[in-house]
Amino acid sequence: MGEEKIMKKSDKSKSKGITRREMLKLGGLAFGGVLLGSDSVKAIGGQQCTLNGCNYPTVIPRDQYDYPSKLNDFTPGTPLDSNEMRITFMGSGFPPSKPAQQMMSIFVEVGDAMGEADQFVFDCGSGVISNYTAMEIPYGRMDKVFITHLHGDHMSDLSAIYCFGPSEDRKSPLYVWGPSRSGVESPKGSGKYYNDGTKAFCESLRKAMRWHTESFSFLPTSYKSYKIPTKQDWGLPCKPKPVGNDSPDDGFALVPIELKWRQVGGVAYDNKNSGVRITHFPVIHCRQGSIGYKLEWNGLTMIYTSDTRPETNCIEQAKNIDPMTGEARGVDVFIHEMILPPELMATKGMRLPAPDYADPNFDASVYFAKTVIESSHTPQGALGYILSQINPHPKLSVITHCPVADDAVACALKSVQAHCPWAIMDKDNPNASNIIWSTDLMVLRVHDNHQIEQLRGNVNDYIFSPPTNVPTPLNTAKYSTKAGLMDPTQQLDLSTFIEPGDDTWCKDGY
Repeated sequence: MGEEKIMKKSDKSKSKGITRREMLKLGGLAFGGVLLGSDSVKAIGGQQCTLNGCNYPTVIPRDQYDYPSKLNDFTPGTPLDSNEMRITFMGSGFPPSKPAQQMMSIFVEVGDAMGEADQFVFDCGSGVISNYTAMEIPYGRMDKVFITHLHGDHMSDLSAIYCFGPSEDRKSPLYVWGPSRSGVESPKGSGKYYNDGTKAFCESLRKAMRWHTESFSFLPTSYKSYKIPTKQDWGLPCKPKPVGNDSPDDGFALVPIELKWRQVGGVAYDNKNSGVRITHFPVIHCRQGSIGYKLEWNGLTMIYTSDTRPETNCIEQAKNIDPMTGEARGVDVFIHEMILPPELMATKGMRLPAPDYADPNFDASVYFAKTVIESSHTPQGALGYILSQINPHPKLSVITHCPVADDAVACALKSVQAHCPWAIMDKDNPNASNIIWSTDLMVLRVHDNHQIEQLRGNVNDYIFSPPTNVPTPLNTAKYSTKAGLMDPTQQLDLSTFIEPGDDTWCKDGY
């Protein structure tokens, strides 16, 4: 049934006074394997699918999430063990962002067991830079960014990473991996195809940030000993060439690494020095051109699907078939998104104590949430089904991009366990859990024996800035004096400037 037909049925139902429960039963609105009807009905496999399966209203007076409070503290800046893979959730939320959950970003770093340490940013949605600062991650360690798709909640803080890195300690290019153009006719029958891939995005970002980059170029933005990586050094699918006319060793050089989004298992990064190999695969989200990533290092494996409807590629990737033996090895950490049921989304969004089926605004909110799910996301029961199909099951499954609260997580866990009985979330002993819902500052320390510690960053909300490590010697700044010294006033009009003096202000700043 198309959306147009559904809308007509909704209008007709309202005009006759039919309740929303009856409308949904008549319309047979199905998504993610769950049928929204007024009565229990048989679904595929004989499961019972009900409306309001978690018996709202909740008795919890306000949203809260106890699980992270059970985790031991992690001290930012703690050095990695040589055999450790560390995964930190710098953002875990679903728009709009909230203090406990900024938009999506995951920072993955590995030790030097294979030769050299390495680190990666996976997505960088709005607000996450504050968490990178709190966790003492400077811009110099954020030079490799892997974007799953070009929605604002997954890439908007890229502007801050790009713009402010060279004025701090990233005196080298910013490398951005992401999907190729979608190939979607926009709309169908128009004959119009947008250049909507990562390279075009980076070209536009570079142009849009020109005022900023020039204004900060009285500072040095590169250093003399930087070795420009080649396609072979990092096992890239294309030559790492900056957009625009920036020098390929400069901090304002923006280098897109565009990935063919239809490829399953395409290599994005393969660094023989650090031992990190990152591959990608297509997922189903909102528009063609969304991908997930798999990172392999030192026998440890992480998968991040990002936003997706239920699909099979992530299942096959999580089985992690050994190409030599054909046996499934499984993965250590499987990170997958999840969305709440439409009734719960509407109830929480409208600040209601319980679903109000008589309110037409509630009905509209449910319909809106349902269409978003149908376009873009994985319902909680579908997530349980996905996990049930992965054998051996992941050491730890992490649900992200989901607004968390105790009642919502309890409802989701109930749905997941109905499909996947082995899923365990133990609040009293978090490290015994094999499924968790992420929140910001959650840290996973994955060790070479495949044991995973769950921790939470103990941060200073008023931290000034993370420790930086500026490389030397630096090259001369673009706006400098003839003697090569920094010239902070070269781009200014000083005709209205108030000079320091005995009767104005002190030049030392005090």
